[in-house]
Amino acid sequence: MCQNDSKPPVAAATEQNDSRSDDFPWHIGVCDAHCHPTDTMSSIASISGMRARALTIMATRSQDQDLVASAAAQHGIQDRAALASPAAQQTPDRVVPAFGWHPWFSHQLYDDTASNSPPEPPLDAAHKVKHYASVLTPAPDEAFIAALPDPLPLSQFLTDTRRRVQDARTALIGEVGLDKAFRLPWPRNAAEQSSSGPRRDETLTPGGREGRTLSPHHVRMPHQVAVLKAQLRLASELGVAVSVHGVQAHGVLFDALASLWKGFEREVVSRRKQKMVAKGAEDFESSDEEEEEGEEEKKKEEAPRIEGKGYKPKPFPPRVCLHSFSGSPQTVQQYLNPSIPLRVYFSFSTVINLSTAGGESRLPDVVRACPDDRLLVESDLHCAGDDMDRLLGDIARKVCEIKGWSLEEGLTRIRKNYEEFIFG
Repeated sequence: MCQNDSKPPVAAATEQNDSRSDDFPWHIGVCDAHCHPTDTMSSIASISGMRARALTIMATRSQDQDLVASAAAQHGIQDRAALASPAAQQTPDRVVPAFGWHPWFSHQLYDDTASNSPPEPPLDAAHKVKHYASVLTPAPDEAFIAALPDPLPLSQFLTDTRRRVQDARTALIGEVGLDKAFRLPWPRNAAEQSSSGPRRDETLTPGGREGRTLSPHHVRMPHQVAVLKAQLRLASELGVAVSVHGVQAHGVLFDALASLWKGFEREVVSRRKQKMVAKGAEDFESSDEEEEEGEEEKKKEEAPRIEGKGYKPKPFPPRVCLHSFSGSPQTVQQYLNPSIPLRVYFSFSTVINLSTAGGESRLPDVVRACPDDRLLVESDLHCAGDDMDRLLGDIARKVCEIKGWSLEEGLTRIRKNYEEFIFG
């Protein structure tokens, strides 16, 4: 999600090459790994005429979960074969939905999964005050709390999300994550809500910042982590990928993910140990592996099937994309440690990664640090149509330029990465 959701789409990007021109190889299939067109529902009708092959549309809060499901019902990509079909104008199947609760809104969920959970919803006024006072810092006054929505139970959200993912057939969990920088906006005052005051933009889906000034209140990190990990576990249960937001929280985010894969790390054999293996041992080892794979396939067949797939759940999701990744090359390498059993992708956008001089200067080193098979591109835009196509094309050009790829080579690689991120 863009850092400033009130920013106009054209102003949100730095000046780039015009990727709407006829020389851009859209026919290869350019896939947007992360976007928010349901923030502007009037733009959904333009999806079928876009040049992008696929849009991964994120849900973030209570107001947009059903909107993302609706967009998927109209334009959803049902399976890998559908995505592999050639892109063409007016192609209806272009959407992969993602259902999740963004850290900016994590305070609106209360964790009723713990043993000392609060009473059944709806919460009374006293429990509402107690909840917000416990998850926001500095503690807000009662007037601020009164303007906030009644918090929803985390368990009910997880149940609803499970159903939405299963109904969509091809879907992700997202947008989820951690954010140390974000502050809650001030509620609209009486003048803004009156007929004589400035009116909110009715074309935008309610619940976002919508240009409001920011208060000093943050969501406490332990609460953000609890909401994040609950959604990661759901992705693990369902065997789907996750789109993750991380701002000024790269260390905490890594630790949260690592806490889920703890005990499942891959064994890394040192080069010295490899040299000590006797000649011919490879053949013996491979036959052992074949036997183990056969046993594993048998276990998969006996395990419960989710969406018709033989999948044995683990405590961590199979794949994660760190969207509009703002970390360092060192953080990239941390996620690429061969002992980590989770496959991590890195996605980039113009509206975040090229929005400042500092971000633009850091981007080349970070992109070069990413393996060729882990790169994705995105628009992170709140409005479907030409601007989304342009921003997606611009970041694709930039990534290909940094990697030294031709557009045809780079877009082919990135499309393959996208298919593997979504489908495994």
